Amino acid sequence: MELIDWFVLIVTITFIVWYGVHKSRGSKNVQDYIRGGNDAQWWTIGLSVMATQASAITFLSTPGQAYHDGMGFVQFYFGLPIAMVIICMVFIPIYHRLKVYTAYEYLETRFDRKTRTLTAILFLIQRGLAAGLTIFAPAIILSAVLGWNLNGLIVLIGALVIIYTVSGGTKAVNVTHKQQMAVILTGMISTFFIILAYLPENIDFSSAMEIAGSSGKMEILDFSFDFENRYTVWSGLIGGTFLALSYFGTDQSQVQRYLTGRSVRESQMGMIFNGLLKVPLQFFILLVGVMVFVFYQFNETPLNFNPAATKTVLESDYSEQYEDLMMEHQELQQQKHELTHNYAVGRLQNSEVEKQEFHNKLNNLNTREQEVREQGKVLIDASDKDAESNDKDYVFIHFILNNLPRGIVGLLLAVILSAAMSSTASELNALASTTAIDIYKRAVKTDRKEEHFVKASKWFTLLWGLIAISFAFVADLFDNLIQLVNIIGSIFYGNILGIFLLAFFVKQVKSNATFIAAIITQIIVIGVFRMDIIPYLWLNILGCGLVMLLAFIIEAFVKTEEK
Repeated sequence: MELIDWFVLIVTITFIVWYGVHKSRGSKNVQDYIRGGNDAQWWTIGLSVMATQASAITFLSTPGQAYHDGMGFVQFYFGLPIAMVIICMVFIPIYHRLKVYTAYEYLETRFDRKTRTLTAILFLIQRGLAAGLTIFAPAIILSAVLGWNLNGLIVLIGALVIIYTVSGGTKAVNVTHKQQMAVILTGMISTFFIILAYLPENIDFSSAMEIAGSSGKMEILDFSFDFENRYTVWSGLIGGTFLALSYFGTDQSQVQRYLTGRSVRESQMGMIFNGLLKVPLQFFILLVGVMVFVFYQFNETPLNFNPAATKTVLESDYSEQYEDLMMEHQELQQQKHELTHNYAVGRLQNSEVEKQEFHNKLNNLNTREQEVREQGKVLIDASDKDAESNDKDYVFIHFILNNLPRGIVGLLLAVILSAAMSSTASELNALASTTAIDIYKRAVKTDRKEEHFVKASKWFTLLWGLIAISFAFVADLFDNLIQLVNIIGSIFYGNILGIFLLAFFVKQVKSNATFIAAIITQIIVIGVFRMDIIPYLWLNILGCGLVMLLAFIIEAFVKTEEK
């Protein structure tokens, strides 16, 4: 990194932290600290909701996902606009009417304290794990690529977030989200146009899309019902709707964003704003990943994008075999460069037969290249079982550091750290609020002044920040980080959503039946996940449907004592 990159990175991050502390100082009561004074306007709510979801994992993993597998991942988000409409019609009016601080307060009104507490605990478990991952993800990737100390990065990211989240609570999170989203969008849009400028002179955007399409990267829609295929239109519309309903409707890290609205209408407009922009934003981020793929059709790539893994295998007994694969990979790259360049030069004059011949040759080279990459991963795993051979999460950061101009590198690193801070701040804020309001205030201390609970919320924010940092120390990479976060959510969200749907719409089902059904459902969902019976998106439907069905059965056929 050059001096200007360090300058851009440090100034951007320092300004965000200072701004969050400065704009939110003076929160003296629970209303200000947890609900941000209820003065947020719709665009603040919408951007805050988007920033909460747009973690560093999104900007590290999503382009890598597109680089390897194409645009199909966008189907995951197809259910989100549907969920936004339902949340605006059902969830938001109820929450605002009851003037709750957390989503789980409503459950005690409808059921009882133990059901509220159980649901809050389920949230705390899954969101606490996710908070650790949102810190760990950028830390391990930046440490591997830049050579920075991993534990130092984890502490740095966690500490920066804790400073302004403890200081200003929900308002600090909301106001910093606007700056963070501005940095994120500026960085991603700049990257897109820089890639276009870096392509050969005769390669325009249309040519780039044709090359991507010839490599299978532009296959967006899959209407099959194959459970072996994780992302389809149906899993997105059905499973994605249930996941989005659970996440945006019952996860306190999101609910707390729109509870700050000055009115029901402001909150609803903020969520509709998110629903309209989220899918195009994810499409654009995936498209950036596809453009990185096209860029590398004309430029050299490493056999494996994780430099730490490459170093490990080259220092092992498998170094000679790995070097042979590197040479073979380089030869395939050269053939692809010549093929794509020659085709692009005469693209407008090429006949259909020539186009089909190009597609076939390019697919064949891509297949052979993928086989060589897989052989390389086998050698990496053999050299060290702890080495991370799966390099999807390293593709984008490799491109940033090795190809972008000075200054932009610092901006993109600021994007990654800003995204990590934005999502982690929301999570810590929500974890602290839920612990303070749903557990501490309700079960431990009920006769204290508001200042006490503001202080308690700050201490719980610090505690959850330390827990998240601790979990990040022991976390490990998965197949793809963005998938891991969604998997963790899918294990718990369906059950939580089912509890809320019972509370909203099924008045004949009482608290004990719901409580017992929720415990049984969570055990079954975890079992189904461990046995890998269905794709994880469908766990949301399973959990939601199962808890409602079991609650019906228990209420109808089992005698339960109600308070």
